[in-house]
Amino acid sequence: MKYVLSLFLFAFILSAGGRADAQTCGGTYTVQPGDSLSVIADRLYKNAGMWSVIHRDNIAAIGQSPNAIAVGMRLNLTCIDGLPVGLEGGREVAAVDTSVVTPVTVQPGTAAVRNRINLLTGGDYAPFTDKDWHNGGLITDIVDQALRKANPSQGFAIHWVNDWGSHFDPLLSNALLDMGFPWYLPDCNLTPDIMRCRDFLASESMFETLMLVFANKANPIRFDSDEDIIGKTICRPVGFLTFDLDGEGRRWILDDKVKLVTPQTVADCFRMVAEGEADFLSLSEFIGRAAMKDLGYEDRITVLPRPLSIVGIHVFVHKSHPQAQELLDLINTGLRGIREDGLYQTIVEDHMTRIWANL
Repeated sequence: MKYVLSLFLFAFILSAGGRADAQTCGGTYTVQPGDSLSVIADRLYKNAGMWSVIHRDNIAAIGQSPNAIAVGMRLNLTCIDGLPVGLEGGREVAAVDTSVVTPVTVQPGTAAVRNRINLLTGGDYAPFTDKDWHNGGLITDIVDQALRKANPSQGFAIHWVNDWGSHFDPLLSNALLDMGFPWYLPDCNLTPDIMRCRDFLASESMFETLMLVFANKANPIRFDSDEDIIGKTICRPVGFLTFDLDGEGRRWILDDKVKLVTPQTVADCFRMVAEGEADFLSLSEFIGRAAMKDLGYEDRITVLPRPLSIVGIHVFVHKSHPQAQELLDLINTGLRGIREDGLYQTIVEDHMTRIWANL
């Protein structure tokens, strides 16, 4: 069932002219007080992730930093999939049927000027976050209910941006949105200088997931202790976490105790293990099992009984955010609240039943 997150209804009416009789796609927009590229993209393209398109098309005026827009700057907005509509001389003409949609007042922009709490996540990361998954995925459901429990007076909304590469920078680093999830947290005592430790604060863990070992069924490796992994070739797709390979005193990567190969896709890793090009691959329990089934490797790949690691999934906020600690306290308070009243366990059991039914 397709999930629609309807925490808040967006309706922007910025002119007194009412509904436009005739509308054209694309045009010129004049930056207003409180605007940011992601806010403009969310309002006009209905997708905050389109900020990068606006930046690209106007880089001569904006410069390399997407945060360098200024009030009064005129931006050329390309017509994409019929949006944006109603641009007229730099003013947005309302295209809202007020007989159907009830307008609400919002204050978008940077953290310094807006009131509502804006959270950031993305899709295609089932079962944790995905619009097509039950309630947006396990972590989305937990975050949503934790914030409902905390009940912030200013309200909150969850935004979906599938360009994961934009989440840490610029969307969170510039406080264009307030908090992001779902992110793994490395051992910051071991690696204090990496970006996730140096620049971000993390909530309490929303959920812990197993990182499993997937090996060749015909010639499985032995994994009774960490020493069994020394000298082995590990496969993790490019962009996936690797910090657990150094945590818990392992230092496998830092001290070159293992060889790490990072092909482009999960499918590449399964193929490499099946063909003997890597000793094993390691992925989170649900993603790995689902991929093994979907790719048809159940007859060639086995899951070893001992997990490689257990990692927590967190909500992140940039340390430079003016309300960073306040936001963390809020999400942590809500999380503790749903743990105490039993709602957390209900959410987890609900999702686990659905997850295992698909594996």
